[in-house]
Amino acid sequence: MARTRNTQLAAVIQETGWSQDQTARHFVKVAQETGARELLSVTRSHVSMWVGGTQPSGRAVPLLCETLARKLGRLITPADIGLATTRRADDTTGHPGLTLDTDPIDALMPLWSNEIDRRSLLSTSAYSVAAAALPLTHVTEIAQRTRAAHTGRTVGMPEVAAVRDMVTAFSAMDERHGGAHGRTALAQYLRDDIATLCRARFRTQDVRAQMLSAASRAVHLLGWKSYDAGRQGLAQRYYLQSYALAAASGLPGHDGFVMRTMAMQGMKLHRPEHCRELAETGLAQARGTVDATTEALFRIVHAHTLAKVGESHAALTETDRAHTLLTTNPGDPTPFWALAWGPPAASVHSRTAKVHETLGDHHTAAAFYTRAARTRPPGTYARIIALDLVAAVEQQLRHGSIDAACTTWNEDLDHMDGVRSARTRKALTRIRTDLAPFHARGSRPAARLDQRAARMLQNDD
Repeated sequence: MARTRNTQLAAVIQETGWSQDQTARHFVKVAQETGARELLSVTRSHVSMWVGGTQPSGRAVPLLCETLARKLGRLITPADIGLATTRRADDTTGHPGLTLDTDPIDALMPLWSNEIDRRSLLSTSAYSVAAAALPLTHVTEIAQRTRAAHTGRTVGMPEVAAVRDMVTAFSAMDERHGGAHGRTALAQYLRDDIATLCRARFRTQDVRAQMLSAASRAVHLLGWKSYDAGRQGLAQRYYLQSYALAAASGLPGHDGFVMRTMAMQGMKLHRPEHCRELAETGLAQARGTVDATTEALFRIVHAHTLAKVGESHAALTETDRAHTLLTTNPGDPTPFWALAWGPPAASVHSRTAKVHETLGDHHTAAAFYTRAARTRPPGTYARIIALDLVAAVEQQLRHGSIDAACTTWNEDLDHMDGVRSARTRKALTRIRTDLAPFHARGSRPAARLDQRAARMLQNDD
């Protein structure tokens, strides 16, 4: 049977201005990001066959959508390119979690089902550049979307406190043992308990706001766990719906805080699109409505985005403002949602290190990474302390402090023991790479460190 030419796909490719060969090369880049090894051999001939009417297989459809979306600056669905398929609950083709035009609880249900049933499609989804811009266009729109349904149960502050306690417990587990621990349990708690509470009757509007905010913090944590596991597309979906819940809560600054997180994710993934705008808009949402310590968290991320675009003077000025705020009378207590990464001062120091690292000041960066690790209470936040110390070592090596680096490495491995995290595993691999030159020169401390890192990697398998 003769195939029918896919005129919709051909038209969208024509809109990008790409040839079929260019489309294939950009597609392979997105496939590399998501670990879709089976699609790294896609060439112009594959694109030609797709335009000719052949249905792409497996993950090719959502990755093709993302490839085209990055060029055109808007979300592209399979239906837009003539590749609509029968939808399943775990299917990525409908962009579950990548829109802000539905109730966030409804948007999150297929994501939670994906976690609980251990499906893989959403876990390997691509980071969407177009979706990163969605909060910028929905800053004032979403606040009216999520409204409690009258389910018969009346919820008060005791229920809010219980959710906060559970989220705090999950957060502590996450920081001590890594994102791989408790992710399914958290998804199930969100689906079975928090979703129901968000749709209950509320004693007051303030209780409603606090419950939606607590739910946002829980979804944010699930996004962070996905990020820590290297599942960036899934993490982005959680962050978007965390933003939607925060905006629906109406609590000043919370929606901006999630935008701040999205800016951080974009910078980490070397996807600079929208990062500065997200950081600036998040800061604007918070300025004048949050305490001084919380505002410092916003300003230091804004400083990092300025450094990323080469505005060094503005970045350092904003960094100074953030540190001044840390020493200012804090005013109101730091809100629950702003404690996502523990003590705000430690977060400010860690991000300050990234500002100086971006600007090429490795000595100052090393000092602030170390300071960030020291600012966290002993026995807590093992993963983030370990990652800050790894970053400190890399900066120490860049300015020739070999002895200091070896001392920091040993301390670092102490913190990593027992943590299951894609990022700490990657850090261990980096440590061994950095140690290799010293090991080759016969350094005994380097040899001992390398053996210890190798054992930890083996135990994590």
